[in-house]
Amino acid sequence: MAAYVKFYQFIEDLHKGVHNLTSDATSTLTVALCNAANAPDQNADLVLADIVQIAYTNLSARVITGVGCEQTTGVCHVTGTDLVLTASGAVATFRYVVIYNDDPTSPADPLICYYDHGSDVTLANGETYTIDFPTDIWTAS
Repeated sequence: MAAYVKFYQFIEDLHKGVHNLTSDATSTLTVALCNAANAPDQNADLVLADIVQIAYTNLSARVITGVGCEQTTGVCHVTGTDLVLTASGAVATFRYVVIYNDDPTSPADPLICYYDHGSDVTLANGETYTIDFPTDIWTAS
């Protein structure tokens, strides 16, 4: 997976208490997918409604499980279980993997970060795509 790119608004949202990332019980981090023609904008995009997503027809659930948030020596580590997307038919082409918080209602679905796969990904029936997070999905200090 490519380098982590944070949405600028995420930092403000984090400090204003929009996000509660303590565990799966309090955090529903979800993946949105965008194609190359609709690249996310880390400065202008604030919430899920600001990005153009692909159609999720024939695609498995996009919720990240195993979410945890712990600090060590002043650095907060947000972790989660790698997510395997499975196609049950043809899936629209995508390039960007966007992570957003599906829990808050105001603002609704705030964006956190995205990863650029670097090239188009197309899944046919039965194929999988693993979103292989590094040790941490992201860190903050």
